[in-house]
Amino acid sequence: MTIRTLLASSAAALGLLAATPALADHHGEASAETAALPSGPEGPALWKVADEDTTIYLFGTVHALAPDVVWYDAEIDGALQSSDTVVTEILMDPSSQAAMQQLAMARGMSSDGTALRSLLDEEQKAAYEAGLAGLGIPAQAFDGFKPWLAGLTLTMLPLLQQGYDLEAGVDKIILSKAGDKQQGALETAEFQLSIFDGLSADKQVEFLMDAVEGMDEAKQTLDAMVAEWLDGDADGLAALMNEDLDDDSEMAEALLYDRNANWAEWIDERLDQPGTVFIAVGAGHLAGEKSVQDYLAEREIETTRVQ
Repeated sequence: MTIRTLLASSAAALGLLAATPALADHHGEASAETAALPSGPEGPALWKVADEDTTIYLFGTVHALAPDVVWYDAEIDGALQSSDTVVTEILMDPSSQAAMQQLAMARGMSSDGTALRSLLDEEQKAAYEAGLAGLGIPAQAFDGFKPWLAGLTLTMLPLLQQGYDLEAGVDKIILSKAGDKQQGALETAEFQLSIFDGLSADKQVEFLMDAVEGMDEAKQTLDAMVAEWLDGDADGLAALMNEDLDDDSEMAEALLYDRNANWAEWIDERLDQPGTVFIAVGAGHLAGEKSVQDYLAEREIETTRVQ
């Protein structure tokens, strides 16, 4: 499992962290380095599915961005404002965010007092503690966490320290622009987090150590993904993600492919109801093989690129 797949696929995994004390306590001041990102808009990709009385827009998002990245354009606004309903991966209103914090504590903390570092061998422990030290975090800070929650936290902390912001995430901006439109969700936060919490102990440690090993390149990786996203280059984004997808087919199936198939089914069923829907999900779900569009094609539903 790599940062590429995670950053492009799971809103709950990242949105959860915005409400988690670990980030509030340790992310520190943002660096200005991210200002070097493209300032667009170059045209983030937008698709639609339509029949006689229903239109469904599909927009790929990035769950964390630098606040100064410009991407919202007339085409996106036109599709959003013409929609009756806005659908995201999970509900992201304030009450849902508060419930996510409670969920994090219930699902992500060790229930038997096992310290996280006791699950690591000496080499892993040394790398983990060095990674925390590099972020200015005490070695014992996350000892109460299950490895998967520590892994998610260490995926985002380097980015937040270098200028990325979950509050500037595309999903949240879309919802703020939607005003009082009806909101819906494809999944629950509990479902998304269960993907991680259901991992075996060994797999959780592997996930944590992948996050530790990727910390130094986290910003460079996301910068590259954001650049492809701003250009509307779904194939380029897929190529970046696919560099490591084959390394962990189990997580790719759980985080991407199975969910894409489920969402295609949701869209198929939603086409039976009249109206216009704007769906905003992680851009990784709308790129590459086994994308939502591919599963729609299997159902003989055509997807048209409109931007």
